Amino acid sequence: MADKQGFDTMAIHAGAAADPATGARQVPIYQTTAYAFRDAEHAARLFNLQEVGYIYSRLTNPTVAALQSRVAALEGGAGAICCSSGHAAQILALFPLMGPGRNIVASTRLYGGTVTQFSHTIKRFGWSAKFVDLDDPEALKAAIDEDTRAIFCESISNPGGYVTDIPAVAKLADAAGIPLIVDNTLATPYLCRPIEMGASLVVHSLTKFMTGNGTVTGGAVIDSGTFDWSASDKFPSLSAPEPAYHGLKFHETFGALAFTFHGIAIGLRDLGMTMNPQGAHYTLMGIETLGLRMPRHVDNAQKVAEWLEQDPRVESVTYAGLASSPWNATARRLYPKGAGSLFTFSIKGGYEAAVKLVDALELFSHVANLGDARSLVIHSASTTHRQLTEEQQRAAGAAPEVVRLSVGIETAEDLIADLDQALAKATA
Repeated sequence: MADKQGFDTMAIHAGAAADPATGARQVPIYQTTAYAFRDAEHAARLFNLQEVGYIYSRLTNPTVAALQSRVAALEGGAGAICCSSGHAAQILALFPLMGPGRNIVASTRLYGGTVTQFSHTIKRFGWSAKFVDLDDPEALKAAIDEDTRAIFCESISNPGGYVTDIPAVAKLADAAGIPLIVDNTLATPYLCRPIEMGASLVVHSLTKFMTGNGTVTGGAVIDSGTFDWSASDKFPSLSAPEPAYHGLKFHETFGALAFTFHGIAIGLRDLGMTMNPQGAHYTLMGIETLGLRMPRHVDNAQKVAEWLEQDPRVESVTYAGLASSPWNATARRLYPKGAGSLFTFSIKGGYEAAVKLVDALELFSHVANLGDARSLVIHSASTTHRQLTEEQQRAAGAAPEVVRLSVGIETAEDLIADLDQALAKATA
């Protein structure tokens, strides 16, 4: 029935039913470490993956499980794994696919922390990343080699708000026999459903729009259930015998849920990037209003971007919802409900003017976050992208003169007035 339900219905009901023990209508916070087994045989079956149930909250928890069901339903996936943060979700997504000497091909237009994770941190595992402009299909094809195990992109990129032609990238991933992983944090499934466009896996920072209130961190990996992990020998973690489970083959045993079961039984078990049940509870409540919030986010962003584009103190605006954007046609074709609410603009006066603008804003909160109901601002070059070279910053859309806005759900005219007074002070 869930497949026939509307988005807003699933956002409220998917994964949630009245608690069988108490009748509680909201999903309870199951604040427990462990779960009592019925008997020794029950425990053995759970540990041997012969029965689904709860063992220990590093692996599974009823509150987190409800969130996993809801996120999977909204994205149209077979299953989902929730974890402690968006960065944790990225590692969790790569973990079953990679091995020493293997690489991923990643978009140049990624969040600065992701660029750092892929440029430096994953090298400690013996993995590597090649960064390519995904608008250039020939460059993408040339970057894929025998050791490539995935393509990674963002549906709407942070910080520039550029949109990705997911079907085009998915087609190249399919031809290479590798999964496409799409970070759908900025679009959310309200604006974009990457699995329907050909993505094999979707990752989220649930911290952002999905929760929507800036209270908790969380991440998710959604498994489409459509990728054939046994079509080649590239993914032995999913297709070959698993020594830790007496030779069980995840894909052969669990089929469409192979990646999901592996993510819990191996990924969460060994990496321990667990989501806490209270965080899952806050995110469940946030998702209930996602379909109401996102249209307001998009409408406000459109108004603010159009006003900024006409202001002589502004050099340029990157919002894909603008007719002048090189990505506008792609946005209208693939993201008909809107191009999100995160974008950047370049202020005349360079780095110093950008910093003054941020300091002068009053209604926009200066924080290292996005996707809040409140409007947020940050100067990426001196904060989230400061670890990158200026060349990398410009490639990622975070040049020194650029300011990033995450437009909230306040009254648009108030946001414009705040930007007006701050621009006056920054360019005086």
